[in-house]
Amino acid sequence: MSRRKRNIKKEGLKGDEWLATFSDTITLLLTFFILLYSFSTVNQQKLQEISTALQLVLSGKEGNTILEYNLNNGETPIVGNTDENIPVPQNMDNEKLGMYKTIKEFIDKNKLDATVEIKEDERGIIIQMKDNILFESGKSDLREGSKDLLEKINSLITTFPNKIIIEGHTDNVPIKNSRFDSNWDLSTSRSVNVIRYFTEEKSQKADRFTAAGYGEHKPIADNATQDGKDKNRRVNILIVATEKEKKR
Repeated sequence: MSRRKRNIKKEGLKGDEWLATFSDTITLLLTFFILLYSFSTVNQQKLQEISTALQLVLSGKEGNTILEYNLNNGETPIVGNTDENIPVPQNMDNEKLGMYKTIKEFIDKNKLDATVEIKEDERGIIIQMKDNILFESGKSDLREGSKDLLEKINSLITTFPNKIIIEGHTDNVPIKNSRFDSNWDLSTSRSVNVIRYFTEEKSQKADRFTAAGYGEHKPIADNATQDGKDKNRRVNILIVATEKEKKR
């Protein structure tokens, strides 16, 4: 009997059993910090949408799934709206590519596709609007209804530190009335009034804006057709790329 008790003592605890628990704890901590890092790289807007969708699901309110956020209310689905799915022009440098994607996502989210176009040129990214959205024919005072659009554009350009050029363009139909002697005058006055909205009503810094009026001298379509005239009458909001600012 005594021999058996001595064997039991020899096969007792060895003192390193805690290593298994310690290893499991370290592994869990490592997994936790990797998870935190992955969340830090997630688009914050998408993360907020997922959180909101999850709250809707848990509360039993309207909303299809977490991945298809509240489609019944017309909100944008999370799936299918990632940066990888945003079509962009080719051969764009990194700065302009980032600006383009941000603007395109903003336009899609706010359903402005029918109202504005995005274009890219050597100077930066252009937000282009037809003149009749902002002005009455032959006038430069902003339509009251246009301020809803400009307010949204204001919230977008606030996210960029870049310089901004507001460009006015007309078709080739001559104008001469009590206010404007030429299309130069009309296009310049329009660009100035857009800037005044941003700086006076929305308190943007005036020194980041430049007004330009080109009249009929930079057409993007043939003025021989009505459709061409409609395209040429436009206002551009050019967000100047940083490298172009340095070279000026």
